[in-house]
Amino acid sequence: MNGMRTWEGQLPTFDNVSLFVRSDLPAEAKAVFILVHGLAEHGGRYQYVTEKCNRFGYGVYRFDHRGHGKSEGERAHVDDFMHFVDDAALVVDMAGRENPGLPLFMFGHSMGGQVAAVYGIRYKGVLAGQIFSGALFREPAAAAELKKIDFARLPAAARMPNALAAFVSRDPDVVRAYENDPLVLKEVGLRLLGAIAVRGPAWLNDHVREYDGPCLILHGGGDRIVDPESARWFHAHISSADKELRVYDELYHEVWNEREKDGVIEDIHRWVEKRM
Repeated sequence: MNGMRTWEGQLPTFDNVSLFVRSDLPAEAKAVFILVHGLAEHGGRYQYVTEKCNRFGYGVYRFDHRGHGKSEGERAHVDDFMHFVDDAALVVDMAGRENPGLPLFMFGHSMGGQVAAVYGIRYKGVLAGQIFSGALFREPAAAAELKKIDFARLPAAARMPNALAAFVSRDPDVVRAYENDPLVLKEVGLRLLGAIAVRGPAWLNDHVREYDGPCLILHGGGDRIVDPESARWFHAHISSADKELRVYDELYHEVWNEREKDGVIEDIHRWVEKRM
């Protein structure tokens, strides 16, 4: 795309874990997106979304969570869930410094949606709005078993296989790409699962009414990774005067990666344009 400015590099965090960050900025951007990816994946999987946003005139910052993708950190592990949130805040700060005066929007998917929601509560007034996709706001069914684990005594090396591939999308090409992607984690740490399935939802349950920012909540009606009731619960309990919920019948977890993705992305586009 003519006039595009692309940058890739490492961003140091408070504990010197470097995050891989990529920015794709149109020559005359009118808004900036910060994309926050989900469990076991990485920002590179959002190339199509990024290109569409660029065509709309939106700059995009993508980063890999610590322990994911091209970022540093023990694979599929986190010591404290809030580290994800504070890492996201660093990328938002970077985007704001490099694009003064432009509205900032955050797109959070799945675990990244949970991170985005906590960010929206802890860092008020920074963003012009947030878009949530398949976000894990509530405890999943697996939380019951995870609560039986003594995480204080659990070794960081304790892992379980990543079994999400078949459920990310109904598009077999997307599933194959996920399975064959060397940067998609093949195992997930149990401590990380405990953080996002137990501790993160518990924090949100206690603080959900403090969320009051503009938000668009998207979910696949056929999502078998995160129950659509998670989206309905969040929409019902937040204090936002400006909130919208869209549940797409039959679509799986990655609504932005289904064959109907252009319609979903256009819904995001329309929503954002009304808030700039």
